[in-house]
Amino acid sequence: MNHLLQGAVLLATLAPRAAAQEMLAPPGQVRFESTDYKNVLHWAAPTNSSCLQYHVQYKIYGELDWLNASNCQGIQKHHCDLSGATSDVREWYYARVRGSCVATSSKSAWALSRRFSPRWDTKISPPTVRLNSSKQGVVVQVKASRVLMRKVHNGVDNNIYVVHPSGKEDVYAVASGSRLTLTELKPRTHYCVQAQTVIPRHMKSSDRSAAKCITMD
Repeated sequence: MNHLLQGAVLLATLAPRAAAQEMLAPPGQVRFESTDYKNVLHWAAPTNSSCLQYHVQYKIYGELDWLNASNCQGIQKHHCDLSGATSDVREWYYARVRGSCVATSSKSAWALSRRFSPRWDTKISPPTVRLNSSKQGVVVQVKASRVLMRKVHNGVDNNIYVVHPSGKEDVYAVASGSRLTLTELKPRTHYCVQAQTVIPRHMKSSDRSAAKCITMD
């Protein structure tokens, strides 16, 4: 009987140690990175990550239930595109990720992101600018990024800034994909053009694009 009792005590003593050894460290630096409403969750691998797979869940702020990100279960990469799951710009979201190791049947605790808003937290990328000379003047063509246009569809405008040699700027507002013809430009004068994407209904705007310059004949 004493031997059986001693064995039971030994097992009880070792069990917590074994469980502690099987507990994996959680992923770190869990955060959303969002550009043009493409919302991607990123995280850093813990130090004991040789056999890790990752599982991602998300939920709307205020809701109780966590939902599995169907495309990010048992993955080995350190990011998950949650654009579809977090597409409503009126909502706030959380996401969480944990690691697991099939070889040891062990799991980590969940690591939680900060609260995320597609509307307020996304960054808008600058548009592309093209300049072409014509008999009428200089034709400026501005296009917002394709990713942004797929997400927003309508309501994307652009501000075009024409910078004179003196530093003076003329500002024009045009719809994305439209062209602006600059006339009455002085010959043998150097002009630079920048553009900025604006989404009025979301109160969002990009930084200015890199300057494109042209010298008039």
